[in-house]
Amino acid sequence: MKSVCLYFQVHQPFRHRRYRFFDIGADHYYYDDYTNDAVLSKMATKCYLPANQLLLKLAKKLGSKLRVSFSFSGIVLDQLELYAPEVIHSFQKLAKTGCVEFVSETYSHSLASLANPEIFREQVNHNEERIFAIFGQKPRVFRNTEMIYSDQIGARVAEMGYDAILTEGARQVLGWKSPGFLYVNTINPRLKVLMRNFKLSDDISFRFSNQNWPEYPLSAEKFISWIEQMPWQEEMVNLFMSYETFGERQPKESGIFLFFEKLIENVALHPAMKLATPSEIIAEIQPVSAVSVPNPVSWADEERDLTAWQGNEMQVEAFRKLYQLADIVKLNTDPALLRDWDYLQASDHFFYMSTKHASDGEVHRHYNPFSSPYEAFINYMNVLSDFAFRLNKQNDNQLLNDEVMTLKKRLEEKELKIRELEADILSFKHSLKTKMKS
Repeated sequence: MKSVCLYFQVHQPFRHRRYRFFDIGADHYYYDDYTNDAVLSKMATKCYLPANQLLLKLAKKLGSKLRVSFSFSGIVLDQLELYAPEVIHSFQKLAKTGCVEFVSETYSHSLASLANPEIFREQVNHNEERIFAIFGQKPRVFRNTEMIYSDQIGARVAEMGYDAILTEGARQVLGWKSPGFLYVNTINPRLKVLMRNFKLSDDISFRFSNQNWPEYPLSAEKFISWIEQMPWQEEMVNLFMSYETFGERQPKESGIFLFFEKLIENVALHPAMKLATPSEIIAEIQPVSAVSVPNPVSWADEERDLTAWQGNEMQVEAFRKLYQLADIVKLNTDPALLRDWDYLQASDHFFYMSTKHASDGEVHRHYNPFSSPYEAFINYMNVLSDFAFRLNKQNDNQLLNDEVMTLKKRLEEKELKIRELEADILSFKHSLKTKMKS
């Protein structure tokens, strides 16, 4: 029986307002509240709520045969609580059906796994705590930001106690091998590796409504026939997508929701297929081998590498400047600073600075709120400069407070010592008078 694993990412960044050079040191609020509210409200109306309603309907119809999985960045959960709490309630209803597995990721949807292992661990733990608090599940499977994975990253994830990780079935990694098998991390074989079938996943995510695509229109029956034609030895089909595929990237008018419903029904009721969560797959299927990934891969663009976020000098410089502040951030406890630190790390800010063109250029332009990557870079660096200014000022104040507290403690210790000596003197005088009287 072939297992079909449906996994969906849910993430939106806190977008920055146009932050000018003259704002540095004068205005410490960075966020475009109007745009953030508008985007979340649009996503809730067009995607999250109708897609969740469809899954709830299917849960009633199919029962335990419906199996799907989700991951949420902490940033999108923060925004949903602010702008669309009804979406969280709908996901909580889905959680209660028992048909959903929640996968963990980084709280900030960050690139911390490439920069700082300690920050990476902290963000993963923070996200895990949020998922448990909201949905009552402790994730056992991990999905790194943008599905970034390497042997070293996998080993760190295994050390954190996770059983499996989701990543891209990139050609430069698999070669002639197939993403239809379960693999393990080369450094720590305890960690299972599920690899995305990018061809079938992208047929839905990117090509579904493209009338110039030779396979247009795509029906659920045609898609199922492609899975049926796959070698019987391949035990899984991993369809990993952004949840925004349904209703936003592929509009309702394209028929995407009907396709989604029929696909799930056809797989769930198929005599040789079933839906399965990542945890169910690793419990039922044996790995075939280790998969070697010495250099990081991702699910972005044709290259499936890091160039979407680290492909030019602007991105590299912004990334370097951001994580140069890591040590000084550790000294702070100011909630506002720590919140901004989390939101500054979102990978989206670096994505906006991409100068990639050709086949992937349209994707980068579509999701970029700035008119150019250079504007995105300048805006981000202005925000980062103000953040560093606040951070240094806070640390100076903290150092001053520490010095004052140290002096105060010394004075208190000296005052206590004086009182002890005065008590000793009084005791000595009293003893002396007693002896003289006797």
